[in-house]
Amino acid sequence: QVQLVESGGGLVQPGGSLRLSCAASGFTLDYYAISWFRQAPGKERERVSCINASDGSTYYADSVKGRFTISRDNAKNTAYLQMDSLKPEDTAIYYCASGNLCSGYRQYYSWGQGTQVTVSS
Repeated sequence: QVQLVESGGGLVQPGGSLRLSCAASGFTLDYYAISWFRQAPGKERERVSCINASDGSTYYADSVKGRFTISRDNAKNTAYLQMDSLKPEDTAIYYCASGNLCSGYRQYYSWGQGTQVTVSS
């Protein structure tokens, strides 16, 4: 069964850090772009970051640029989102998704169940 499972969310104070993980089972992540999305109450779903499979090039939304870092470890079949300098507005459910590309004609094949990130003092 093809599955993506996010983990690493939780409650953190403003300015703190979290590392989210996206573990794949049933397939290998080697040949897929991995995207991170987030959904917060009252807001549209936002594509936060993406890492391509072909060259490792990355994309970041302006809202997280300079604070978040996406990476992948193909040997572990896992992608990560390192989140630093967290702000209350980062509070959301974070989802990972496998796809073909980070730009151009993008398609998404699998989605994780989401992990809650809450930034509050």
